[in-house]
Amino acid sequence: MNLSKKIKQFVRKDLDLDVMLPEKLPVYVSSFVYMFGVLTMASLFVLIISGIVMVLEGPLWYQYSSLGLFFRSVHFWGAQVFFFFMIVHMISVFFMAGWREGRFLTWILGVMLFSISMFEAFVGYLLGGGFFAQWNQVQAKDAMNSIGVTGFINILNNSSLYGLHVVILPLVIIALLGLHLYIVRRKGVVPPIDIENKKNGK
Repeated sequence: MNLSKKIKQFVRKDLDLDVMLPEKLPVYVSSFVYMFGVLTMASLFVLIISGIVMVLEGPLWYQYSSLGLFFRSVHFWGAQVFFFFMIVHMISVFFMAGWREGRFLTWILGVMLFSISMFEAFVGYLLGGGFFAQWNQVQAKDAMNSIGVTGFINILNNSSLYGLHVVILPLVIIALLGLHLYIVRRKGVVPPIDIENKKNGK
């Protein structure tokens, strides 16, 4: 089987619009428990938009102008909301045993997204420029030295941190999120445990 044929089969089967964008969903999806993933993505969208505006205008703008401070506040509080919804989403999926019926990879990707997002938020905090940010930067340098990763990243180099926070980590998060959503669409959202038990006659 040649590569072109494999790609065509993948597009027809796995990227079918009826699968990716279904018009009808199970009735249990209307429960509020299922909305936290979408709210996490919405807050991520706010973070991306506010972050792009801040990058385009530059540090002096978002540190000293009133409009810049507004966008900086939106970015800061967007991060708080993002992690709140993500944690609630992970807790609810955990207690729903969201890895059932071949959805284990979806759960693993979610845990990876959470871990990378934590590092992304930490790097963003270090770029704040305040006294506490600088103090934590020095402490983080000692922590990085202790685990031997300073050969890969210099935590005291703000240019490296800026590239990580603005380009590399966001691209990784977006890529993992796209894969996460793709698998959710392919496998479908996990049903509540009681519905699955009724379906299996338990």
